[in-house]
Amino acid sequence: MTSAQIEQLDRLGYVVLERFMNDDLLQSVRRRVDELFEEEGDAAGSEFKQEEQTRRLANLVEKGEVFQRVIVMPEIVELIAHVLGPEFKLSSLNVRSANPHSTATQPLHADMGAIADEKGFQVCNTVWMLDAFTEDNGAIRVVPGSHQWRKLPQQELADPKAQHPDEVLVTAPAGTVVVMNAHAWHGGTANRTDAHRRAMHGFYCRRDVPQQQYQKRLLRPETQAALPADVRKILALDDPLNDELSATGSGRSGFLK
Repeated sequence: MTSAQIEQLDRLGYVVLERFMNDDLLQSVRRRVDELFEEEGDAAGSEFKQEEQTRRLANLVEKGEVFQRVIVMPEIVELIAHVLGPEFKLSSLNVRSANPHSTATQPLHADMGAIADEKGFQVCNTVWMLDAFTEDNGAIRVVPGSHQWRKLPQQELADPKAQHPDEVLVTAPAGTVVVMNAHAWHGGTANRTDAHRRAMHGFYCRRDVPQQQYQKRLLRPETQAALPADVRKILALDDPLNDELSATGSGRSGFLK
């Protein structure tokens, strides 16, 4: 974690780690994601929520060792701790793929509709670009600095789907990871190309906040038993407080019903 990365994360609400994934990791994640889309078909993403004109996958920690590995990568975890403090956990690990020739634009939103409180920031997201993000294929738009406003876009904007005068598109090559303070106003854009635009989202929350997807309930006992200690910890599998907070499941999205 460099001083420049910290400065960008604090000031803009996100930092771009260009080509963070090496080729072996990128290809491994892509391969498993494509296998899962094929295996799950129309049911893909149904453990959480499905979205118009996109393909989604959910509960990825259950579905491959490569996913268990990425959620504890030290360089990423260090930046998340800078946003959330030392006590945090994985909230969900999903994939979102914008369909070719889609017209759907996500409304500007903060993840889980969360607003920073007296303890500070509650949520932080990571976007793993499995394809290059370009101006035409559904890149994420972000309003820089909006993580500091302690307001939700639906409270302030007449139309959160409309272009914001201060928004920027985050474009970068495949293999890039964006660490984003998830209170920042952001949303996916339309994919006007002939190809799917795939991204994996590792979403984290503060320890005293319910998980978006209760990992202990989603993971099979045999999966849990095989996990190393660092993965168990970040999933909050042995945390009574998380059981109390998350047992009913928050299930909240920033915009999906």
